[in-house]
Amino acid sequence: MTNQDIRFTDLGVPAPMAQVLAQQGKETAFPIQADTLPDSLQGKDVLGRGRTGSGKTIAFAIPLAARLAASRRPRRAGRPRALVLAPTRELATQIDATLAPLAKSMGLNTTTIFGGVGQGRQVDALRAGVDVVVACPGRLADLMQQGHVHLGDIEVTVLDEADHMADMGFLPGVTKIMQATPEQGQRLLFSATLDNGVDKLVKKFLHSPVMHSVDDETSPVEAMTHHLFEVADADAKKDLVRVLASGTGRRIMFMRTKHHAKRLAKQLSSQGIPAVDLQGNLSQGARERNLAKFSSGEALVLVATDVAARGVHVDHVELVVHVDPPTEHKAYLHRSGRTARAGSSGDVVTVTMPAERRDVAQMMRAAAIKVTPQQVTATSPAVTTLVGEVAPIRHVEEAPVQQQRQRQPRAAESSRSETAGSGRRRGRGGRSGGAAQAPETASAGRGSGRNGGGRGGRPVTEGAGAAGSRGGSARGASAGGAAAGGQRRSGGSRRASSDVVRGGSAPVWSSEGGYAAGRGAGSESGGGRRGGSRRASRPAGAADRH
Repeated sequence: MTNQDIRFTDLGVPAPMAQVLAQQGKETAFPIQADTLPDSLQGKDVLGRGRTGSGKTIAFAIPLAARLAASRRPRRAGRPRALVLAPTRELATQIDATLAPLAKSMGLNTTTIFGGVGQGRQVDALRAGVDVVVACPGRLADLMQQGHVHLGDIEVTVLDEADHMADMGFLPGVTKIMQATPEQGQRLLFSATLDNGVDKLVKKFLHSPVMHSVDDETSPVEAMTHHLFEVADADAKKDLVRVLASGTGRRIMFMRTKHHAKRLAKQLSSQGIPAVDLQGNLSQGARERNLAKFSSGEALVLVATDVAARGVHVDHVELVVHVDPPTEHKAYLHRSGRTARAGSSGDVVTVTMPAERRDVAQMMRAAAIKVTPQQVTATSPAVTTLVGEVAPIRHVEEAPVQQQRQRQPRAAESSRSETAGSGRRRGRGGRSGGAAQAPETASAGRGSGRNGGGRGGRPVTEGAGAAGSRGGSARGASAGGAAAGGQRRSGGSRRASSDVVRGGSAPVWSSEGGYAAGRGAGSESGGGRRGGSRRASRPAGAADRH
């Protein structure tokens, strides 16, 4: 009997979980599952080495849920019984999506803990009692320090993508977290490689682990076809990328920087190719919305930085394009692993220009990828054959409802105060000097909305009074009584407009099609009034911290 013939029921998987897997169309085990489950279900520590997309999540989810269900210990507030550590929010979310149905079938519950979102919901879940926590190290360490979670009752600990956590500098934090778990608990570690300190984790925390290695860390996927397309210049590259994005199936395009990822997604959408971005400047809510659009097929293209290279599993991604080739072979393999997952096939294209030829060739050798470079244009047969059927053009809506609502108070404001209107025009067109300078003070605060509030005859309630005074007091004092009064009226009405725009949180621009509610600097409201201002192009939200 080969691994392909082994059913989960043959491996001793409890019937409720086997039934859930069967309902998902998963009746036979992948190699890493077939190799590790006999040992992990017996409570042994396991070190699993396998390439990305090999089915590791189910390999540790089954023994974790089985052990907790067998122990029958009651839930306690703030004291979970199992812990899964993952390097990124995306991976943590997707692990939970796989683990939660299996845990539920055994009478267990799960929750996720990661940064980029408020901790209130996470703290509430911990207080209510939870069996399994899937967490990123940074936020978990914060909650431990605040006393919201204690790891003294942990029975099973899983480290997933341990090599990626090492690459991101998380190992000191992971070490402290592991030290807070009971030494006698079961520990499962899954990693593509054992370098950068991962081997030290294994020696320190795993007890006589059974090692299973399905594939070498550099082994390419057999069902993955690699292409190396070389173009003459930047314009030819732009045309090629547009054609590669135009097919009917899902494709992921990798960029080197957050700015370039956002810009390419916006360009493709404007050309009738629905695309979303996934990069570190997006809020967690925006990331989840964009991933949902990609998963549902509303967007056919996901333009991403390396934040998406691990953990993001969307079925039937037929093409991965390295628009900006990575600098190291491990990044190439992890990016490419978004296609040809779990037995499916897929294509990987690397786009290069002549100046990159040598570096890309070295990277391919290190990744053990043998591919012949092809000189192509956007219309070359090799390109059109790979793309296949071209998807119909679909233009996304360019003026979201929230952005339209921003314009309404502006019209009322201009009819209410002619002085305020002239101040806005000068604010856009430049200073005109003289006594008429005074109204400009109101528009000087258009970026943050602070000046208008401080000088409009209202109490300053948002902690911006000092900044507002510095911004306009010198010019306001020299303007004279009538002009100063006009300035105050202008500031007041402008603040009223700003209050409508802000609504408790500034709008966030993303390539989904304009403004969406989210956290960001107050300056975004100014960007909304000015239309295509520089501020409107700046993404809001915290950078990826884990």
